[in-house]
Amino acid sequence: MIRFAAAIWLACAGGVAAQVAEPEGFRGEPYRAPVPDTLAGAQVVSPEQALALHDQGAAFLDVLPRKRRPDDLPKDTVWREPQHMTIPGALWLWDTGYQDLAPAEQSRLENGLSKATGNDKSAPLVIFCRADCWMSWNAAKRAVGLGYQAVHWYPQGTDGWETALGRDLVTAQPVDP
Repeated sequence: MIRFAAAIWLACAGGVAAQVAEPEGFRGEPYRAPVPDTLAGAQVVSPEQALALHDQGAAFLDVLPRKRRPDDLPKDTVWREPQHMTIPGALWLWDTGYQDLAPAEQSRLENGLSKATGNDKSAPLVIFCRADCWMSWNAAKRAVGLGYQAVHWYPQGTDGWETALGRDLVTAQPVDP
């Protein structure tokens, strides 16, 4: 009985400590799920490191999707897009972290990266969304693939900015550069 209990405990403990592996390509649904501790070609940063980069003037890019009017909402119903809160100074490049990007989203990402860095692929970038969000991982991986050399992936995103650092968020404006 003791061996059985020990085996169950080890199996459970092993599952908790298991690392999430980087996929070869981009990650799809579910996007809100545990993320890897690494991203090849990018530096993974903690909340404190993200704050230091922010204070140094690094470009911050928020890739959380934009909320759309529900398709089943009656046409005569007033719908207001919910506010999206982000890190101060961040560009909100909405819908650019999906597994597959339509040409408009790919263009938004490429133009946003160029705008944020002043066309300098060596300029520091911090890419984020929320904690346990694969969209920021996907977008950061794309930035690396586009030749950006100082990509920082901030996996805690706005959640870490607010809770770990106690910093305020601001209302985001969607950017379509």
